[in-house]
Amino acid sequence: MKKVFLLATLLVVVFTAHSQILKKIKDKAKEKVDKTIDDASKGNKEEKKETDDNNTEPASTTGAGQPASIKAYSKYDFVPGEKIVVFEDFMQDAVGDFPDKWNTNVSGETVTIEGKQGHWLMINKSGIFIPEFIDSLPDNFTFEFDLLCDNPGKVWSLYTSIVELSDRNHPESWQSASNRFTFTVAPYPDGNSTSVVERRRAGVGEAGGSTSTKQFSDKTKPVHIAVWRQKERVRVYFNEEKAWDLPKAMLLDGKYNTIVYWLQGATPDGNYYLTNLRLAVGNPDTRKKILEQNKWVTHGILFDVNSDKIKPESYGTLKEMANVLKEFPDLKVKIVGHTDADGSDAANLDLSKRRAAAVKESLAKEFGIDESRMETDGKGESEPIDKNDTPAGKANNRRVEFIKI
Repeated sequence: MKKVFLLATLLVVVFTAHSQILKKIKDKAKEKVDKTIDDASKGNKEEKKETDDNNTEPASTTGAGQPASIKAYSKYDFVPGEKIVVFEDFMQDAVGDFPDKWNTNVSGETVTIEGKQGHWLMINKSGIFIPEFIDSLPDNFTFEFDLLCDNPGKVWSLYTSIVELSDRNHPESWQSASNRFTFTVAPYPDGNSTSVVERRRAGVGEAGGSTSTKQFSDKTKPVHIAVWRQKERVRVYFNEEKAWDLPKAMLLDGKYNTIVYWLQGATPDGNYYLTNLRLAVGNPDTRKKILEQNKWVTHGILFDVNSDKIKPESYGTLKEMANVLKEFPDLKVKIVGHTDADGSDAANLDLSKRRAAAVKESLAKEFGIDESRMETDGKGESEPIDKNDTPAGKANNRRVEFIKI
């Protein structure tokens, strides 16, 4: 299997540095990688079913065609924010159109991909792409998305930046923003990549060292990318690996208000595909909520579509609950699954019960929690906590609750 690396970089966008990085990517493209993704514009929209926070197959693999186990994420400590305020899966956009709620200075296209669920934004032109529905970012938030590259080594860098943007009507102005936090995705086909880390805070570039991070293992598998901001501190994860944990990456008085994607030096040889953007706010505070409020609600336990199979990126959330149960050996909980309102009542009820049972099994087998301390139940779509007519509302309704008993 070809080794492909994600180059993640916190940088000052200095164009001379850009050209050096991009030349390095091009030089590393030693062999032609055939595309395995069909022309997405020919895809047919699949029948909408009850969907999950991540409606793709697992992003990491341990072998050919085999999904990664939860144990593969044993060092993964990412826990998403308590409330989802943005969820974007492009399902409201027609295939072939640029998404209605986005802005760009070039063009893009909503597509489907053979063998994969849902809609994706295909990015293959040099330019800037901004989700206009993100217009403020608090001191504490998590931001996640899935990214696929169909021809590693034949495409250029894709930048993701958290920016204080003064003029949202001119996306290109992000490059002159006083405050920004940026990392770069650069997939290599040969497995060797090292990048110099740089930061821009209050208009001052700061060198931060170097790193080498392996990420893509299969060009047909999306990579799950997660960013966790806690005031000045920022952590960045690619699949099960923590790429960076920077204590002083962002300014406390910075007015960060925008997420920007920037593709520089696009080629006709490959494309990026983006979906499942999820912005969540609030401190999960598992220990306090289960002990003092008698209930912890989490959106961080994810499942395969219409399945009770837990995605491995749920490890951090499961570990949070397991740690509390280990700290308080007399604590007992009821695990309750919930779905959104898509699909039939009966199917959603059954699915929610099976998912709760899967969480109990995982806590017992993976973390050693005594099964006698856990009960399970499922409520299907019967107890929504948000509206079921928006993507973010549906994502909030898809949840697992731990109730003290």
